[in-house]
Amino acid sequence: MSKKPVIIGVAGGSGSGKTTVANEVYCQFPEQSILMLEQDAYYKDQSHLPMEERLKTNYDHPLAFDNDLMLKQLQQLLNRESVEKPVYDYANHTRSNDIIPVYSRDVIILEGILILEDERLRDMMDIKLFVDTDSDMRIIRRLLRDIQERGRTIDSVIDQYTSVVRPMHLQFIEPTKRYADIIVPEGGHNKVAIDLMVAKIKTILAEKAMI
Repeated sequence: MSKKPVIIGVAGGSGSGKTTVANEVYCQFPEQSILMLEQDAYYKDQSHLPMEERLKTNYDHPLAFDNDLMLKQLQQLLNRESVEKPVYDYANHTRSNDIIPVYSRDVIILEGILILEDERLRDMMDIKLFVDTDSDMRIIRRLLRDIQERGRTIDSVIDQYTSVVRPMHLQFIEPTKRYADIIVPEGGHNKVAIDLMVAKIKTILAEKAMI
């Protein structure tokens, strides 16, 4: 009987460097033994709503995510079954018709801003990380990313940050830090913390007789 996969949750605010941390850990393992599940893939389907309603979606609120589907697929992966991960269409503000086949691996990294907010998800995790980066660094990173990669204006990014991103961070994301086993300051630049994480994962895998 195959061993149960190790599940690692990586949370943190927008622009904290959580994706960089998750990718750094991911790259330390052979491709065949690890997979990444991004919480962003599990935004709720809004195809039943008119576009003007979809445009009002608060993507930084816990209710924006279909955690029930993520939990269901995570359980299937734990059972060594494959799943069809959804794909979100940001242009149309709803789930697309595309899917991505995902096959179970020895290590599963769950990455997202609110991955530690749902107790049911937390209970499935072997290790919980929170990437903790100062708010001034997070807004600078978000500004650069949204302007360079998403064609946004400075005014629109700042308006969204002050009206939605910052209050949602303080209300929902920051409080989940207390659930973390490990708090990683300064995201992907913290090589020591990443090396410690990789070593810990290898130890867990060895204990499970996977390597």
